[in-house]
Amino acid sequence: MNYEEIEEIVKNTLSPKRYLHSVGVAKRAAELACIYGEDVEIARKIGIAHDIAKEMPKEEALIYAKENGIVFDEIEKEEPGLWHSKLGAHIAVKKFRFTSEMARVILYHTTGSIHMNTLDKIMYVADKTDETRTKINREEAVEISNRNLEEGVLYIAKYMTNYSLQKDSLIHPDTIELINELIKQKRSK
Repeated sequence: MNYEEIEEIVKNTLSPKRYLHSVGVAKRAAELACIYGEDVEIARKIGIAHDIAKEMPKEEALIYAKENGIVFDEIEKEEPGLWHSKLGAHIAVKKFRFTSEMARVILYHTTGSIHMNTLDKIMYVADKTDETRTKINREEAVEISNRNLEEGVLYIAKYMTNYSLQKDSLIHPDTIELINELIKQKRSK
């Protein structure tokens, strides 16, 4: 499926605000793909599709998960805002014919993971630094991530963890593990 076809489905599925965010993520992912030598078209497709399940009503999400064998871990059960990554990865394969590698990028875009490759990191950063984002010091995050992708991921993971803690949200172990690993790598340099 080409970018325009995916975008049309996303536009008809999400609210105007979430759609604009998705367009912004596709644009930012393409910019980062250029910087870090990844396929720009694939980055754009994943960027436009990454939040396809973000606004799925809770009951519908639970039914979809059950029907498709999607299991939420203990933290995800407590934090429904994390569900859209697993649901979206599954939908992207089923509806947009994404490869398993492309779906994995969607899976990691919210919590991150120590298993992220370059494209996974690009999407993690793009999701938090598109033009619609206001939670983060976007200018600083963009500057850091354009210069060094791992430093950008660490900056964003730490910032988003602090933001979640201020809201009394649980922090997924994948995020903590990612932060710890990136700090260890930074120390070893």
